[in-house]
Amino acid sequence: MWRVVKRPMSTTTGSEVRPGDEPFLSLRASLGRLSGRPRSIALLAVLPALAVVAGVLGWLFDWRLGVDSAVYRAGALTLLQSDPLYAGNTLGSEPWWALLPFTYPPAAALLFAPLAFFPVQIAWGVVAAVSFLALALVVRVTIASLPRQEGGLALLASPARITLVFTIVFFGLEPVWRTIFLGQINIILMALVVLDVLVLCRRDSRWGGVLVGIAAAVKLTPLIFIPHLLFTGRKWDAARALGTFACLQALMFVIAPSDAVRFWTHTVFNQGRIGPMHWAGNQSLNGLLNRVTDLAPWSSVAALGVGALLAPFAIWVMVRFHRRGQHLYALLVTAFYALLVSPVSWSHHWVWAVPLIVVLVVRLPETSPVTAWRRWALAGFVIVVFVSCVLLVLPNGRNLELHWEFWQFVLGSAYLLVPVALAATLGVRWLARRERAVERAGAPGGSSRAEERGQDGSP
Repeated sequence: MWRVVKRPMSTTTGSEVRPGDEPFLSLRASLGRLSGRPRSIALLAVLPALAVVAGVLGWLFDWRLGVDSAVYRAGALTLLQSDPLYAGNTLGSEPWWALLPFTYPPAAALLFAPLAFFPVQIAWGVVAAVSFLALALVVRVTIASLPRQEGGLALLASPARITLVFTIVFFGLEPVWRTIFLGQINIILMALVVLDVLVLCRRDSRWGGVLVGIAAAVKLTPLIFIPHLLFTGRKWDAARALGTFACLQALMFVIAPSDAVRFWTHTVFNQGRIGPMHWAGNQSLNGLLNRVTDLAPWSSVAALGVGALLAPFAIWVMVRFHRRGQHLYALLVTAFYALLVSPVSWSHHWVWAVPLIVVLVVRLPETSPVTAWRRWALAGFVIVVFVSCVLLVLPNGRNLELHWEFWQFVLGSAYLLVPVALAATLGVRWLARRERAVERAGAPGGSSRAEERGQDGSP
């Protein structure tokens, strides 16, 4: 499907990948090769085609498809009709089964404009189809970003096949299928960030950072990837990302000045438009503290404080990965930190589980018999969490989350436990490696730098 362009590899051992040694993804060459493989094109088009067909059938039979995509479409129609976006809790063009407030920046309504030309259900089908293609793109770029090692997973020799398999299988993840059914754009935004940070920026493209800026203009959470670019030495890319975001917002002050002023002075601070912070679906530190403290007035401030305390550690881990040439791992650190500290991280926002699971599954065959069970346990834990739909099983809604038992609080924070488990695993590994390095330093022959860095290339 896609072709990976490799630069000459050095003799570096272990996980250390020097800048310039890592593989690059050539999208132009990849699309050229894909055009010569009709079977791959047909397989890749199955899910998007089914989504569009379902949208057409939904339009013909008046199905309730795509609550969130209906809001996106209504926001675009409202903007095109010069009506206010944020004056009320609903928009006039929303169907009766999707009466929700428009919570996105005004630039998002502009970017949603193409949806205004479709009926509600077909607009859902279009968003779902693009989401499936974006999911395949994320899987492919993730595979291309993994370091190649001798004895690695044989499936990496056929990235087209494994991309198709993963894309279909990942529909079973709760964040993925919920995103698709709601008509959400989480997968599309993730694809913009992944393509920008792992492909455009690493190729020093003049477009580096632009896609991050566009993603942030739709939802503010991707703004965190601008500091990511700064900390990883991509100052010009960060500047382009910030400039793109600022230009889109400035454009809205010209097109819809009243909406722009109202959003940035009032709506952006109104968490009530998003939904109750204590709902089980809010898998962020803010949601957890609101549930545990029975909606204490200081809970949101405490969540911000905890997030600030975690920031230095997250930055240190992210920069450490980046300096070792493990750009994908660095990006995942930033993404999961954003999910933790965001005021609202609904379960369908956790689509970043997709590249994480690809990393964990692809690396399983590289383990030694001694450490195999640890890798399998970690990969199994992550997969079970995002497949189990545990958040749907627990009592939720009507403030039931405030009366959970202790074990329900634990299960009800399952998504939050994933980055905690990953951080604990990294900490244990790095401590063990440092101890081995100290032991080798005292042994005849001195220390082994490769041992300290990790022979297996693990994150």
